[in-house]
Amino acid sequence: MLTSLKRIIYFGWKDFYSSLGLSLATCFILVIVIFLITSIFLLKGISEHLIASAREKADITIFLKEDSLEEDILKLKEELVKMPEVKEVEYVSKEQALEKFTKEHKDEPEIMRALGLFNNPFLSSLNIKAFEAAQYQAVVSFLENSSFSNLIKEVDYSQRKLLIERIFGITEMVKKAGIIISFILAVIAILVAFNTVRLAIYNSREEIKIQRLVGASNWFIRGPFIVQGAIAGFFSVVFSFFMILGIIYFLGPKISFFLSGFNLLNYFLNNLGVIILIQLATGVGIGVISSYIATRKYLDV
Repeated sequence: MLTSLKRIIYFGWKDFYSSLGLSLATCFILVIVIFLITSIFLLKGISEHLIASAREKADITIFLKEDSLEEDILKLKEELVKMPEVKEVEYVSKEQALEKFTKEHKDEPEIMRALGLFNNPFLSSLNIKAFEAAQYQAVVSFLENSSFSNLIKEVDYSQRKLLIERIFGITEMVKKAGIIISFILAVIAILVAFNTVRLAIYNSREEIKIQRLVGASNWFIRGPFIVQGAIAGFFSVVFSFFMILGIIYFLGPKISFFLSGFNLLNYFLNNLGVIILIQLATGVGIGVISSYIATRKYLDV
């Protein structure tokens, strides 16, 4: 049994090498497919981080009318704090808002000069944080229907909600496009691998006849061609893995610069087992399945 397996692997490697041009073409397309599918998985991690970050920052800011009394504002704050959905409420007076803005822009003389032309242009505000992003709508509904609604000039929530929805929409669109392209390329890879094995079967027709005459088993005849597909898939996986690792190594710091708190290399390493399984299932799976279909169709055994 072990001797037969060694021979099957040997003849599979021989068939792979004898049709090297088509084998490399198969590997090339498989590499693209594996790269795209792995990229979709990595994009999932990036999009989850973006959405989580956006939700974390998706507090509600209520800007209050200039003539609002501080006593009324504090009463509104008390009512908000009582809500079970609300985690924290911060009151920022117009004086505090001006002080914060001045500190942030103290080294920008043009902005400071422009600010000096006006009296305090800022409004008092309440910053509200909920326990869950889904709970903000309840807070907005309370504000719209409460007796304090006459104090409110603007509720800055819909824009941040729209940001989350846009991030989610864009990432979903990219995922769907990646899946469609990967599927198309996977079909092409199957066809190329199928034709590679078909050509290998044609080139080995004399050897196959001899094997039949000496009573070789169906598995012994079919095995090398299936191994050929597996070899193409395996080489594609190895090349794709190191190519993606290299890209992550060089682009990871740049991505971390734009996505604070997200380390792409760490995400890749933390999900290494899943990524390798995905790549093997894609590369070796396509190679073996297409080879098996070709042997079923063109080998009369």
